Amino acid sequence: MGWYYYLDDKISFPFNAVCISKDKRVPVELNEQVSVVQMSGEDYCEHDMFVDISWNGKTLAIPLASIKPLDADAETQEAIGDWHYWVKRGNIF
Repeated sequence: MGWYYYLDDKISFPFNAVCISKDKRVPVELNEQVSVVQMSGEDYCEHDMFVDISWNGKTLAIPLASIKPLDADAETQEAIGDWHYWVKRGNIF
């Protein structure tokens, strides 16, 4: 759970983001903008990192690797960039 606590500590919520990859587990479309409100619970993040988004009046969990921050602070952008880098290198839990 090291990644979870690192990201939870470094990411400042809320922020706006854009969906950069389609994930069939959630109905968010590619290039759709969303409001990211918090890290998903630890139970959602045992095998991947998820964040909760506000979408059409609902709260959904979406993979962190599926979004790109638009208006987040530098520390948030760096932490999400670290996660994206780790995932792109083919690392898994």
